This record gives sequence, structure tokens and C-alpha cells, in this order.
Amino acid sequence: MKRSVTKVTALCLCAVFAAGGAAATAFALNSDREQAKPQEEPKTVSAANDGDISKDETVYVLAGADGSVQKIIVSDWIKNSLGSAALNDKTELSNIENVKGEESYTVSGDDMCVWDAEGNDIYYQGNIEKELPVELSVTYKLDGEPISADELVGKSGRVTIRFDYQNKQYETVEIDGKQEKIYVPFAMLTGVLLDNDVFTNVEVSNGKLINDGNRTAVVGIAFPGLQEDLAISEDKLKIPDYVEITADASNFKLDMTVTLATNELWSELDTDGFDAVSELSDSMEELTAATNQLLDGSSQLYEGIAVLLEKSDELVEGINKLADGAEELKNGAGSLDSGAAEINSGASELSDGLNTLASNNDTLNGGAKQVFDTLLSTANTQLSAAGLDVPTLTVENYAKTLDGVIKSLDKNAVYEQALNQVTAAVKAQRGVIEQQVTAAVREEVTAQVSAAVKEQVTAQVTQAVRNVVSEQVVQSVLHMDKATYDGAAAAGKIDTETQKKIEAAIEQQMKSEQALEQIRTETEKQTASQPIKDTVAAKTDEQMKSGDIKKTVSEQTEIQIKKIISEKMASDEVQAQLKAAADGAKSVITLKSSLDSYNAFYLGLQSYTDGVADAAAGAAKLKAGTDELKAGASQLYGGAAELYDGILTLKNSAPALIDGITQLRDGAMQLSDGLKEFNEKGIQKLVDAVNGDLNGLMTRFRATRDVSLGYKSFAGASEDMDGQVKFIYRTEEVE
Repeated sequence: MKRSVTKVTALCLCAVFAAGGAAATAFALNSDREQAKPQEEPKTVSAANDGDISKDETVYVLAGADGSVQKIIVSDWIKNSLGSAALNDKTELSNIENVKGEESYTVSGDDMCVWDAEGNDIYYQGNIEKELPVELSVTYKLDGEPISADELVGKSGRVTIRFDYQNKQYETVEIDGKQEKIYVPFAMLTGVLLDNDVFTNVEVSNGKLINDGNRTAVVGIAFPGLQEDLAISEDKLKIPDYVEITADASNFKLDMTVTLATNELWSELDTDGFDAVSELSDSMEELTAATNQLLDGSSQLYEGIAVLLEKSDELVEGINKLADGAEELKNGAGSLDSGAAEINSGASELSDGLNTLASNNDTLNGGAKQVFDTLLSTANTQLSAAGLDVPTLTVENYAKTLDGVIKSLDKNAVYEQALNQVTAAVKAQRGVIEQQVTAAVREEVTAQVSAAVKEQVTAQVTQAVRNVVSEQVVQSVLHMDKATYDGAAAAGKIDTETQKKIEAAIEQQMKSEQALEQIRTETEKQTASQPIKDTVAAKTDEQMKSGDIKKTVSEQTEIQIKKIISEKMASDEVQAQLKAAADGAKSVITLKSSLDSYNAFYLGLQSYTDGVADAAAGAAKLKAGTDELKAGASQLYGGAAELYDGILTLKNSAPALIDGITQLRDGAMQLSDGLKEFNEKGIQKLVDAVNGDLNGLMTRFRATRDVSLGYKSFAGASEDMDGQVKFIYRTEEVE
């Protein structure tokens, strides 16, 4: 049973490691394109009051190369599950901005905000100046000597980069009559990509390396404060609280690093079953199953990246078209530059023709209006062909109408609609799912009851056989019945030596094949009898009515419902809907951009014709303006040339992009293999390390989990809200 407890602890730590790795990897892949934006699809958190209101919070920490904090951005999502008209929130943020809607709020005392939610979820972000729960510091060494990041740039030698994490978030709790600090159990996952042209012979403590030939991906894990929380001796197991990378560097430079801090999985662990050590084996099996699901997830990640690789050809084709367009823009800008010179020389001739132009103003404006109407008619036809039902576009309403279409095609809106439909369909089958779960649970309970009853029957049969054997042995040796023998022995008339021989003979007979076979035969006969079967059925029915079994059936039913929803949301059909929405939005954005461009021309033409009558007097000023036009055209041509060169570089880099996705696919497979190795080797090491005072360990384990549950927000949350918070640290590049 002690090994069961230690395995529970090990599996919990494994789960924390795995969840952190997935989140940090996702942030690292996107960090070059965006610093901090609101979460679009955060994981659902159960609120304290039956899921009414909860807050999902992400804290983005922008740091220097040494880990010093430069800016903190907090993104919050308030989940309005009941569709309340108003939401009470508490936050310490400043410069609050609603990032996904038009809902407003009012501020009262004690940092309280009242949102006019109108039944919607609220997404907002803001800034804060506050000490972080975990302080990150990054230090550097060159050939064993400390050195600053700036001094290290361009140097060569054996480099050490160390990430230290100081956990400052704790609560003082009573454990075994003593007041002790229990730190919030954050898992810190740090990742960085190293250029193989700069770094070789890379090593990492508490982490994993993946080398694709061009770059080395380094991922390290640490649990600051967990050693103290669990009070595990470092002589048995040193729980890592830092990550250290060493490598041979040539002309040192370093890209940004990303670190994820989360206590999410500790908060989600269910310790209700840990009230007695004898109950831990069931919890161990549940956590083992969770680890297996994690391994399955890593395989699905590999399959998803393989699909991404298949679609990369479409991206390359788009880049090629962009390069062709940039070349045309460059050539057109050159022609514009030449034309500007001609306009400059002909400015003096413009004055003579202005009077003629003024007489044609009405014709020109009418023709421009006709062209605009034609473009709008064509746009209406295109929208109708695409299956979009929108009002007829006019010069006055096209912009607002198309903005509404674009918003309706937003991927998030389509995703929420699909999720609601899938969830409703699955929950409609709750009765069938619950029946299946109940049948499976009943089968397990029946097996347990049968085993217990058989054990009782075996004991009864064994005692009956022993009585017969005892009678036979006593009769054979002393020629008296067993009752007479027992009385004589009690009266001291049978010497000790004779009694020992009698007992030895009885034990020998009981071990004989004949006696054992008789026990087996009679046990099987009684076990197969109808009364025993009725007893098993009755006890099974009794246990199935218990609160614990009903709770198990309910919990497993919910798990199955969530699993089915996740599988359907990942189906090809739903994913195709999301892609179609994204593609449609892009097409409508392009259409609106074209109409906006012509509208600008149309409005400009009207202004131009209104001013033609006065233009003759300003012909001299126009000449000066054409000089500026000539200079601007030259600048435009230079900028177009630079744009073309940049896009050409992007085009030439496309093959490297394909190679990178291929390497990412290979790395996903290595990640899957690494998780298997961690599951097989890391857990057993922790089992051996904590094998000892299991009651004390579980007390600290529960205390750590309780402290984790209490830490739900960094920037604040109202008392009636549940929630979760994670921190993402990003250090700047060193170059």
C-alpha cells in the first residue's frame, strides 16, 4: 500500500509536467508574432457556485535578458454561464480595455467593477504593477566566470545559462501541530531554441533536448518550493528548482526564452479519496489512466503536425503569388516615377485646360457613380453566389454591411456555435451513456463481491476438512475420538510431545493433494450454488445503491460526455466548418478593401470636380505641388523596391519553412517518446524516494493541494468567483 501512495504522488507530478509543456510550447510558437492578446479558447474552469461565474486569467510578463520585469499585461475572461445582465468583478488592473465586445463597466470602492454584461462573457486586459508569485532570474557564465548578457554578445567559449525561480507565494498552515509554510505548487517550464551555428555540445539539467540539424530545442522543468511543501529529503530525491543550460558557443547570441508557470493540475487533483491510505490504489489507477491519455495526446499532436506539413504547399503557392504582385508594384512605381516628371513639366499646360474640364464635371461625376454602382452590383452577385444573405449594397451602406458579414464569419463565433450544437447533441444521449457506465461499474462491483464471498466459502470449507482430518488422525494414533482427545489434552493427560506429533500429522494431511483437492472441489461446488449466487447478487445490488457507487457512475458519465464532445469537435466536419469560415472572412475582407479603395477615389473625384472652377487661379500652386509629387514618387519607387526585395527573401525562405515544419513533426514524435520515458523512469524514481512516512506525505500533499486551490487570481477576483491563473514569462533577445 505504501508504494500505491508514492505512485500517486509521482503521477501527479508527471501530470503537472505534461500540462506545462503543452502550454509553453504553444506560446513559444506564437511569441514572434504577438506579445499578449486575449485568450480565445481557454480551458473551462468549474466555478464555486455550480459554475455560475468564473474567471480565467493569463499573466504575460515581458522581461529583460536577466529576467527582470519590464511590463506585466493581464488578460481576463469572465465566464457568464447563466447569462446574467450584470457581473460583479474585482480587479487591481489599470488601463482596462474590453478586447472582445462593447460592454462597459462602472468602478466602485475596493477595486470593484460592475460590468454591464447583457448576458455575455467579458474579455478584458490591463496593466498592473505588483510583485509576481514566482521571481525569474537568468544568469550567464563564460568559461565558468559570471558575465552579463550584454558583455557575452559575440564572445565564444563554454557558456552556462541558468534559470532560477524563487517561489514567493505561500500560506502558513498547521501540520501535525506546527505552523509551516506551504508554497503554491507552481510548475515552471522553460523553453528556448538554440541555433546550431552558434551552439554545439548542448546539455540541460532537468530537461530534454531535440536537435533537428539546424536548431536545438531545449525544454527544462522545475518545481520551486515543492521540496519544502512535501518535506522530501534531498538525499532521497532532489526536486529541481532551477534549469541550467551549458553549451559551446561561437559568436554568442540568443533568441528570446519562454517560461510557463501554472498550478492548474494541482488544483484539479481530487484528494477526497485519500482519507484513508487503503483507498489510494483506486486513485492511483485513475491517475495512471490520465497519464496514458497524455501519451495518447502526444501521438495526436504528431498526427496534427503531419497534416500541417501536407498543407504547406498551399502556403508556398500563396507566397509565390505575393512575390509576383510585389514585382508588378515595383514596376508600376517605376512607371509612376517617370510619369511624375512628365506631370511636372505639363503643370503649366493644365491651367489652359481647366475651363474645358469644368464643363465636363457633371459627366465625370455621373460616370464615376455608374462605375461604383456596377462594382456594388458585382459584389452583391459574388456574396449571393457564396451563399451569404445580405441586404443590397449601396454607396451609403456597403461598409457597415460588409463589416457585419466579416464579424459573422469570425472563427471564434463559428467555433462557439459548433461547440453548442455538439454539446447539446451529446448531452441528449446522457441516458444511454449513463446506462453503459452503470453496466461497466456493476461488472467491476460483481467481481469484487464474488471474490470476497469465495474467500469466505473457502475458509469455511477448509475448517470443515480440518475437523474431519483431525478426527481421523486422533483415531488412528490414539484410538480415541477428537472430543475425548481434546478433553484429555486439556486435563494434562496427553504429553506435549504427543500433542505436537498429532498437530504435525494433521498439518501434513491438510497439505496433501487429496485434502487440497477436496477443499477446491467443495469450494467450487458451494460457490456455484444458487444461494451463493443469490448472495452475490444481493450484495452487488446493495453496493450499487450506495452513495459512493452512484457518485462514481455520475463522475464517469460526465467524463465520457466530455470525451465524446472533444472527439466530435476534433472531427474533420467541424474543422472544415472553421476553415470555411476563416476563408470566407478573408474573401469578404478583400472585397471590402477593393470597394473602400474605389470609394476613396470616388469621394476624391467629387472634391476634385468641385474645385476645378477654382483651380485655374491655383495653377501656380499646382506647379509647386507637382515638384513634391515627383519627390514622393521617387520615394514610393524606392519603398516598392525594398518591399519587393523583402518578399523575394520570404519566397526564397519558403523551402526552409517546409523543412522547419518537417523538423517540428519529427520533434513531436520525439516528444511522445520522451513522455513515455518520463512515465516509465521518472515515476519509479520518485516512488523509491518517498517510500516511508506515507501518512505524513499525504498530509502535506493535501495541504499543498489546498493552498493551490486557494490561489485563483493574480489581479483579483470577487469572492463568489472561481477561477484559474497562469503566468507566461518572455525574456528579450540577446544580440
